[in-house]
Amino acid sequence: MPALVLLGAQWGDEGKGKATDLLGGSVDYVVRYQGGNNAGHTVIVDGEKYALHLLPSGILTPGCTPVIGNGVVVDPKVLLSELSGLAARGVDTSRLLISGNAHLITSYHQTLDRVSERFLGKRKIGTTGRGIGPAYADKINRQGIRVQDLFDESILRQKVEAALDHKNQVLAKLYNRRAIVTEQVVEELLGYADQLRDFVCDTVLLLNRAVDEGKVVLFEGGQGTLLDVDHGTYPFVTSSNPTAGGACTGSGVGPTRISRVIGILKAYTTRVGAGPFPTELDDEDGEALRRIGGEFGVTTGRNRRCGWFDAVIARYATRVNGLTDFFLTKLDVLTGWDRIPVCVAYDIDGRRVEELPYNQSDFHHAKPVYEYLPGWSEDISKARSFEELPKNAQAYVLALQDLSGAPISAIGVGPGREETIQINAFV
Repeated sequence: MPALVLLGAQWGDEGKGKATDLLGGSVDYVVRYQGGNNAGHTVIVDGEKYALHLLPSGILTPGCTPVIGNGVVVDPKVLLSELSGLAARGVDTSRLLISGNAHLITSYHQTLDRVSERFLGKRKIGTTGRGIGPAYADKINRQGIRVQDLFDESILRQKVEAALDHKNQVLAKLYNRRAIVTEQVVEELLGYADQLRDFVCDTVLLLNRAVDEGKVVLFEGGQGTLLDVDHGTYPFVTSSNPTAGGACTGSGVGPTRISRVIGILKAYTTRVGAGPFPTELDDEDGEALRRIGGEFGVTTGRNRRCGWFDAVIARYATRVNGLTDFFLTKLDVLTGWDRIPVCVAYDIDGRRVEELPYNQSDFHHAKPVYEYLPGWSEDISKARSFEELPKNAQAYVLALQDLSGAPISAIGVGPGREETIQINAFV
């Protein structure tokens, strides 16, 4: 079966864009199945850097069809801006397809996101303020606006009116903000209809037929496993399911059709936003990882919090996603350390715990238990086979593989597309 899922095995920002792009030449369709423009992928092609926020990474691969699935929330203004930016750089964007069942992010979702986060004060989640959470909340509350609604003005107006009946009460009485005018929202949304019309189709039918025909379909998750709304470090999570199960609900392709689930791991760990992070470093090592690794959010520009590799969350990601392989990224960033700590378990009130605590209070109090592996000083960016890596780098990779519970089938040794060691083919 040629359907694969590729997802983040930590807190996001693991380098999924590079992994997707690496597979692009073998893939017929790349599908974003959840999230919105709160996610970001950086892809470097022929020395040029592309920052993608909403578009699937397959947009950069000739002959590959990029698809925005029904599980994504779409800000039409951001989408059109991203498309025009790529077109100006000579990228063919005409192949993009969008599910008519994907939900839209509107201006009132963004307003609610920003004012509610400010209202929370010290209890804030650390959202990007782009309206993703409120859009998903409307979807679950059955008050959402879908892409297909852009093409029926009467339905669109009814849905916006119904949504604002409640939201204007909240804005005025709770947050002391002015009411939002229905007609202004409707007019703005209708302005996107003609620009998006040719991209919209029944992507569920399209993707299932593609699998029937033996085409290779790659499902690309945004964020990461520990940000999953059900399986992540709740409430410091995103509003959707980046885990493998989300690929099925967010695309309409059933689980029995998926043959491989690939988890992307950094050789160390990062996260953006608030929430527990057992291996976080507030010292020179943390700053060095941030500087050398370029750990700044693609979408937000925020500094990423940095720490050593956490094998406990890697094992957890293997379990909840049913991972068949890992793609280990940014191994080159660790060059230069004499020894490298790896978190193999947690100390929680004097108890050694080797699996992710079910109780959130325990996880908040978890302290890392480290084992130390010898580092290396040699430049590894030119290595194209596992044997070309320094012995200590080989030992580090093998230790992470044993601790994480799935084989490492590819290793990133630099930011470029070609700076990758492929051990086992994914397709």
